[in-house]
Amino acid sequence: MQTAILLANLGTPDEPTPAAVRRYLAEFLADPRVVEIPRAVWLPLLYGVILPFRASKSAAKYATIWTKDGSPLKVITQKQAKRLQGTLGERGVKVEVAYAMRYGNPSIASVLDALKKAGAERILVLNAYPQYSGTTTASVIDAVNAWTSKTRSIPELRFVNRYHDDRGYIEALAARVQKTWRVEGKPEHFVMSFHGVPQRTVDLGDPYYHECLATARSLARSLRLEEGQYTVTFQSQFGKAKWVDPATEATVRALAKKGVKRLDVVCPGFVADCLETLEEIAQEVRDAFLAEGGKAFNYIPCVNDDDAWINALADIAERHMQGWPTK
Repeated sequence: MQTAILLANLGTPDEPTPAAVRRYLAEFLADPRVVEIPRAVWLPLLYGVILPFRASKSAAKYATIWTKDGSPLKVITQKQAKRLQGTLGERGVKVEVAYAMRYGNPSIASVLDALKKAGAERILVLNAYPQYSGTTTASVIDAVNAWTSKTRSIPELRFVNRYHDDRGYIEALAARVQKTWRVEGKPEHFVMSFHGVPQRTVDLGDPYYHECLATARSLARSLRLEEGQYTVTFQSQFGKAKWVDPATEATVRALAKKGVKRLDVVCPGFVADCLETLEEIAQEVRDAFLAEGGKAFNYIPCVNDDDAWINALADIAERHMQGWPTK
């Protein structure tokens, strides 16, 4: 093996227990890329107030989506890596594809160690984040750089930072939505919910918010939706800071109060279903819509390991590996 691909996703606890979730959240929320508050202020608050109370609550949420095979995010990411290697192999591209998590297991450092030991001289770091953000994409780069700082002989590295407007990605999203609509019919209104970020993040120059809007416009065009037929929202807000608007749950409640009876929601910022989609959207936001008078709520799953997405992912990988030996 000379060339390898590292498929990097955000991460997940090892188990849906308070202890495991606490370990995971401690690593996640202590990342200065994720929470840009001075360490002297944030860390005492994190360890003294947030973790003791949030770990149990989050563990209960994870328990509602956990499968016999484990965390949905981990299971799906593992499938994506395996299928990506198979699809590339069918094209005559011989590479090893491994997956890693920015927080939790398997860690980026451990997988890079294994790839290097197996003979990888060139590694493409392929982020599972369609839209670039300092809170996600850059954090993966930080983790890779932390590994290189302790490694004497470093493989050649490349990074896939974004594919928010990639044609294959948009077509895979559209195919996933249309699959639902062929069975259920079109909804009265369509919501595209992205993970939120603090407004300060955008003000400091992070392109994430604008790339989310670009993805939404491209998907709407592919689905032939007019502006009044869909809304772009942002979920997962916490804390007292101002976050980008509009908020997903508040928007969904407002739509129900206006008389919308059938609502479909998709999450184009995630390529694998996880807590934020399966619990927050498919359970919490659904309940909020129904509580305000809505009658039918459809959460449309992520692209996961759909054929269209795996083929698009293979296209993205091949473009970024141009010039490297892969035959």
